[in-house]
Amino acid sequence: MDEGLAELLYRVVMLMGEAARRRSGPEQRLSPSQLRLLGTLEEIQPATQHQLAEALGLSDPAISRALRPLEAEGHVTISVDPAHRRRRLVSLTPMGQDTFLAEGKPLEEELRAALLAAGFPYERYLADTLRLAALLTPAEGPRTPRSP
Repeated sequence: MDEGLAELLYRVVMLMGEAARRRSGPEQRLSPSQLRLLGTLEEIQPATQHQLAEALGLSDPAISRALRPLEAEGHVTISVDPAHRRRRLVSLTPMGQDTFLAEGKPLEEELRAALLAAGFPYERYLADTLRLAALLTPAEGPRTPRSP
């Protein structure tokens, strides 16, 4: 019997949570949410704070709060958009890029391995997710996620 999309998404969320909890600890510098933010920024940078908020499904105030510690730690830079002085542009710093590649990419691979070990149809999930993202993303909006 073929599983429904809701069941697949529920299983993915549960497995992602388990993978994130296993990785949590004193050696983990950034939270999974922060790594997701850096990964999204890597794909769409430079981006306005509003574009980044939309790509992550967050409000503008929430993205502003999420960026503060990342900027303070040197993972991102936030500057005034020269084309529109009221907008703020966000970019990864070399440190942010290195951190994402060192911590975020292994987490992505760890999640893939956990899904496969659980008998989850990973390739189907990935293809369905990319199709769904393409349908839900406006033509001028953020780019769809890259496949691993």
